[in-house]
Amino acid sequence: MSQAVSAPIDAPDYLQRTAGLLYDCLLDVIRAHEPDIERVLRGEQLPAGAPAELVGRAIQAQGTWFQLLSIAEQNAAMRQRRQAEVERGPEQVRGTFAQVVAAAAAAGVPAEEVRALVAGLRVRPVITAHPTEAKRVTVLEKHRRIYRRLVDLEAPRWTPRERSALIDNVRAEIELLWLSGELRLEKPTVEQELAWGLYFVHENLFGIVPELADKLEQALGRAYPDASFDVPPFFQVGCWIGGDRDGNPFVTNDATRRTLCETRVASLRRYRLRLAELLRALSITDRTAVISPAFRTALARQLERCGQGDAVARRNPGEVFRQFLTCVLRRLDATLVSAEQGQTAPEAEGYATADDLIVDLRTLEAGLTEAQCATAAGLFVRPVRREVEAFRFSTFRLDIRENSSRLNEALRALWRARRPAEPPASESPEWRAWLQAELVRPLGADHAPPDLPAEGGAAETAGMFRLIRETRDRLDREAIGSFVLSMTHSVSDVLGAYVFAKQAGLFADAAGTESCTLPIVPLFESIDDLRRAPDMVRELLQIPLVRRSVREQGGVFEVMIGYSDSNKDGGFLSSNWELAKAQLRLTRLGRECGIPIAFFHGRGGSVSRGGAPTGRAIAAQPAGSIRGRLRITEQGEVVSFKYANRGTAAYQTELLAASVLEHSLKSEREQALVPSTEFDEVMEALSGAAHAAYRRLVDRPGLVAYFQAASPLEEIALLNIGSRPARRGGARTLADLRAIPWVFAWTQNRHFIPGWYGVGTGLATFLEVRGSRGEALLQRMFHDSRLFRLIVDEVEKTLAYVDLGLAREYAALLPDDWVRAEIFSLVADEYHRTTDVIRRLVGSGDLARRFPQFHRRLESRLPMLNQVSRQQVELLRCHRAGQEEARPALLLSINCIAAGFGTTG
Repeated sequence: MSQAVSAPIDAPDYLQRTAGLLYDCLLDVIRAHEPDIERVLRGEQLPAGAPAELVGRAIQAQGTWFQLLSIAEQNAAMRQRRQAEVERGPEQVRGTFAQVVAAAAAAGVPAEEVRALVAGLRVRPVITAHPTEAKRVTVLEKHRRIYRRLVDLEAPRWTPRERSALIDNVRAEIELLWLSGELRLEKPTVEQELAWGLYFVHENLFGIVPELADKLEQALGRAYPDASFDVPPFFQVGCWIGGDRDGNPFVTNDATRRTLCETRVASLRRYRLRLAELLRALSITDRTAVISPAFRTALARQLERCGQGDAVARRNPGEVFRQFLTCVLRRLDATLVSAEQGQTAPEAEGYATADDLIVDLRTLEAGLTEAQCATAAGLFVRPVRREVEAFRFSTFRLDIRENSSRLNEALRALWRARRPAEPPASESPEWRAWLQAELVRPLGADHAPPDLPAEGGAAETAGMFRLIRETRDRLDREAIGSFVLSMTHSVSDVLGAYVFAKQAGLFADAAGTESCTLPIVPLFESIDDLRRAPDMVRELLQIPLVRRSVREQGGVFEVMIGYSDSNKDGGFLSSNWELAKAQLRLTRLGRECGIPIAFFHGRGGSVSRGGAPTGRAIAAQPAGSIRGRLRITEQGEVVSFKYANRGTAAYQTELLAASVLEHSLKSEREQALVPSTEFDEVMEALSGAAHAAYRRLVDRPGLVAYFQAASPLEEIALLNIGSRPARRGGARTLADLRAIPWVFAWTQNRHFIPGWYGVGTGLATFLEVRGSRGEALLQRMFHDSRLFRLIVDEVEKTLAYVDLGLAREYAALLPDDWVRAEIFSLVADEYHRTTDVIRRLVGSGDLARRFPQFHRRLESRLPMLNQVSRQQVELLRCHRAGQEEARPALLLSINCIAAGFGTTG
């Protein structure tokens, strides 16, 4: 193998062997189908003037290699984690419940404190359809089969003949991957995006989420053997697919209704299979086991309710547990048939709620335990019960998200329906007074929502809230998670959501004046909104209706914070600092008000959108800001990276939940998270200078023209990777461009602006002012401040991706020499400034050399990535000159670079 594509020579032998195997299989496939491009995989160039079709196939081969290399790395990492657990024990493996709980016990944390924390533990990753996944489900399925064959090959038991057959199987899967169309020919529909999201649940999450409770129970039992713990269903999976209508015209009420029906059916079908497995397994008879009177009574009720109890008893004579399960299956079948028809089963025939099925499964567990079959109860029944507790009759907890501007438009239509005058401005005192009057005014005597708009956007908004009420009443009380209000700018924006919830009957009382049953979650995204968030939340919590609603919903007020737009707005350093400040101030506010604040983190995959190693990112959150509760968005390539393979999914889910538990147990005891006035003043100074430098770049008159010409910004939209448009509106300005294509395009052209720009100016300015004492202070912060250390580490890694030579080639696509020179000189100057000050701060000459695994991974990819980037520049030039035949190769180059870096947006 050439140095360009081989596994790093100092990587573990297993990874090198596995990568070599996949490389050889890929070469075999290329030789059979496209021998002319084998040279490209060996690091050579195609001849000048090669046809666009051949160029495209070469780029596809390079992209396929990046995908295979990532599979090998995931497999090797999973093997290494297992080996570490074997050699050191689970208590010594970072990111496990065993390690976190054992450390707490060793530190003297009393069982009572751990018990209280576990009782309130709530962790919910939320899968979104944000267009950051450049791989189709078909490709993901083939990746998973290749991964599973690598797992099979780990076993030493195979004969040479059997091993050869397994390798042939790997080669065949790679051939199918090569022959499959990598590009989407059309934009995916919402239904196709939902199928993508459900893929990860069907393949892995249904099975591994229930195991988390077992892992935590076992860890608690080992660390606190004399204490008892009741572990709740603390891990659930949220979703925005089919519910996120912020800027997506294809997410209508009908689309949301279809989504809810589809996810309901998915969970019921899963339980149908699981119960059928139980029915086959539990062949215990009352002739060999003593059946308790309590279970016989429960069985009698089931047989009577079934309507064919005698037939059921005759079919399985003496097999009381099979008889019980047969009755349960009949009820579930009735529920499933109705769900497939978009209806709710009559309560006499099916299950009205998941809670009823959970009760029956608990009865079965207890019956087996009382019959001295506790092992069977724990191994067979309890996992099914925990599945139902986690996924209920909805699979996901679907959030509904809408933009405040659209909500306010609907409210203005409601105003016009009530009175002839035009409504006042949405930020005016008159508007606020009207909203509060609407919330105080009781609904009509017949409790029907009065004066609702009949058509248009307002009708759609009103219908959205009615759909939420119907879903919670008819399908499952937890089918809808919360209503998330994007771009929350004022208290009035939030009150407007309460008005529509009231009109839809989402209040606990018929008059609609006491409390709202739907959690309304404000989303603070811009730098300005993050700064004002504590004052807005304080004002909200002083409103009696809001306080009563929060109390009735569980006593915790949830706030969502946006990493992507705050970064696009203020740059990397300022975004991280403002997010940390907002969380710290909101956490203190919650204590003052007696209402804890929980945070929903709107993170993406790239560093500039909040992406960072899970454990470190959570550990760097402000002390006391998590307290056992965390929601976090999982988007695009992050979802497939974390949840596409069972072993990786099991590790990632435990890492997320264990990190939440660890932060909750330790954060307020840790010196690294103790607020420091001295450090805070430094961060404020750094943020101010970095923010100013960043804004000087993005506010330049020629920046938009530079960005559009010197990156594949417009061409990314041709990839068809998401149903949602790349822009919120029809304008062609930077302000209306979404954060995802903003990051995606800067990644493709090797500038990586959102991940580092401005940081160098912030640090250099501070050093110029403070001198040697300032440098010593920054060194101390680097060692003692977890947030500052995380920022510096991630900036250093991002700088390692930047290539000014390639960036200059992309910049040459801009015909305006003056604008090109001006913008590129700003980028180059800030890059050199940032690399110099980062090297000085961390005491390392080579960027990212401190992170051996990251550095090896990058070095193994850079030669080929650079080759593809140069090819992309030429393809952009050809495509923009009207050579339509260059388009497929250009789109493949975007996919390839995304696969090489492991991130899109």
